[in-house]
Amino acid sequence: MIEIRWHGRGGQGAKTAALLLADAAFETGMYVQGFPEYGPERMGAPITAYNRLDDQPIRIHSNIYEPDIVVVVDQTLVGPVDVTSGLKKGGAVIVNTDLSPAEVRGMFKGCTGAIHAIDARDISLRSMGRNLPNTPLLAAVVKVAGIMGEDEFLKNMEGSFAHKFAAKPEVIKGNMLAIREAWRGAVLI
Repeated sequence: MIEIRWHGRGGQGAKTAALLLADAAFETGMYVQGFPEYGPERMGAPITAYNRLDDQPIRIHSNIYEPDIVVVVDQTLVGPVDVTSGLKKGGAVIVNTDLSPAEVRGMFKGCTGAIHAIDARDISLRSMGRNLPNTPLLAAVVKVAGIMGEDEFLKNMEGSFAHKFAAKPEVIKGNMLAIREAWRGAVLI
């Protein structure tokens, strides 16, 4: 089982990314969970979302306290929120940042997992014209976790976007562009 914990702020799409990941993995025949942790959510407040993916039925129904992967949608959460809490040995952190590798390593002092950086903000601005970091981060998660290959992921996401944005087909092109670029853009530091 792969367990993923997303840390973001309300309005940045962490919940949506967790649900899209569940949809894409489900299309491959996996058993999935994708859910947010609800509390006093409001735009800009810290939020947490979760994914569980397995080839066997999932019988756990709780938050994820020992994730394999932590996704940080907003780097300003590092410090005020212990984003790496419980990260499994050999786990990975994926952080949306434009900082240098040395600066990113400094943000995660004591983290024993692999750290991957991607400038999801820049990718989304260039491909979609808006700061929507969740779509590029979704591609980075799928690649880092090895959930599926690039071609299968692109096919599943195009289908998911076609369903989600049926009334706005122009949105699909930008999202697919962001995914393609992010697949190649996540850097292990």
